[in-house]
Amino acid sequence: MNDVLALPAGPLAEASLSLVRQTEKAPIADHSVRSFLFARVLAEQEGSVADAAYDEDLLFAACVLHDLGLGTLAAGRARFEVEGADLAASLLTDHGVAATDVDRVWEAIALHSSIGIAHRRGLLTYLTHQGVFVDVGRVTVLEAARLRPIRARYPRPDGDTSVADAIAEHAARSEAAAPPYSIGAELLRQRRQESGRPPA
Repeated sequence: MNDVLALPAGPLAEASLSLVRQTEKAPIADHSVRSFLFARVLAEQEGSVADAAYDEDLLFAACVLHDLGLGTLAAGRARFEVEGADLAASLLTDHGVAATDVDRVWEAIALHSSIGIAHRRGLLTYLTHQGVFVDVGRVTVLEAARLRPIRARYPRPDGDTSVADAIAEHAARSEAAAPPYSIGAELLRQRRQESGRPPA
């Protein structure tokens, strides 16, 4: 196996990936795996793998679980980032992860869509955010040659809008799931505008 495609092993990593595959749509699950692989490449490219704060198991958990709030386990009673963070924290706690590390993963997931904030909240949150945004095309700091094998192994269909659609669907479930100015509220507003429906 090409090292760039290697995923962490062990009970937590296996449980995380299994949960994502069971509760999220396949394109969203693949997005989450790509996010981890891109985040790790970025850490290698920037030299932060040797940083004391770098923990590949926690990075895998944060990236792979970051969209749990868009899966079948989410209740739709809070913004998807927070619901996903809560679900991830429960899984990590069940696997005996230390409370301080659970909190780090919770923060990385809760802030993964927060442009202008995530990069200031430590290495784990920064890498999670960057990995996610590399995959959605908003960050282009990685060498193209390092991206090709990842995209070949976990392809993203042309024109795929699975993540954005799921965020809008989640936001439509309750007012609490789409607080003003959140990404959920904005995507929901756009969808309603495109369909000719008035804002809620």
